Amino acid sequence: MDKTWNNKAWFMVTPVLVLVAFSAVIPLMTVVNYAVQDTFGNNQFFWYGTDWFEEVLTSARFHDALMRNLVFSAIILTIEVPLGILVALAMPRKGIWVPVCLVLMALPLLIPWNVVGTIWQVFARTDIGLFGYTLDAIGLDYNYVQDSFDAWVTVIIMDVWHWTSLVVLLCYAGLVSIPDAYYQAAKIDGASRWAVFRYIQLPKMGRVLLIAVLLRFMDSFMIYTEPFVVTGGGPGNATTFLSIDLVKLALGQFNLGEAAAMSLIYFLIILALSWVFYTIMTNVGTERPMKGGDHD
Repeated sequence: MDKTWNNKAWFMVTPVLVLVAFSAVIPLMTVVNYAVQDTFGNNQFFWYGTDWFEEVLTSARFHDALMRNLVFSAIILTIEVPLGILVALAMPRKGIWVPVCLVLMALPLLIPWNVVGTIWQVFARTDIGLFGYTLDAIGLDYNYVQDSFDAWVTVIIMDVWHWTSLVVLLCYAGLVSIPDAYYQAAKIDGASRWAVFRYIQLPKMGRVLLIAVLLRFMDSFMIYTEPFVVTGGGPGNATTFLSIDLVKLALGQFNLGEAAAMSLIYFLIILALSWVFYTIMTNVGTERPMKGGDHD
């Protein structure tokens, strides 16, 4: 039997397609256009091929910024994912404290990124900021404006404070979806708390953990506003991530061709690494196919 063709579906999808084309496809094509052309001015362009991509990929400046991004994302994931799981496990599942905890966890996520950067820019100052003043008072030589290590510590703590709540809320959603029957069976079997976490809670949180890791990786790898407001990419180039370097290249030096090529490479790196994370995490825990010689 032939399937009935319904043209109404296309009319309903058309506004979405137009919106996506206007907000994503057209700007992307503009970037691609700049990435393969160059100009001497007067709005006259000529074909430049893949030379911009070669310049970016062979640039030490790009390699340094990429390494900073990779290190930063690795540190963020190492801290925020386990911390988010621990906080979610400690939160109550029932009672009047549940909404209180959820609201408190959601508060950092409601603050705009530039406001977060401004808060920590003041908070980390040694003269008027509580965080910087406290470290200076206990004898630590802290100055995020002049010391690269201090700048990294400040940016990392700021990101952990801002975004760990997202991991907490996702993990908590996974935990509350686990039926009580699993816990009752574990209690009857005399399972330890670690066994309950290892064999019940962690597997049931697998999907939400995948979402949390992907979101936090992409957000941390694309981070721009917070470190730009706090450190401006400094001291020197210590916190100049790819996003900051891209803006400097495009708007500071007005090198549109190289900036366009760099933005496309940046996008492909994020896409490839996200695919790697997704592939690895979806394959973890899958059962190994039983071979002919395997038996109980």
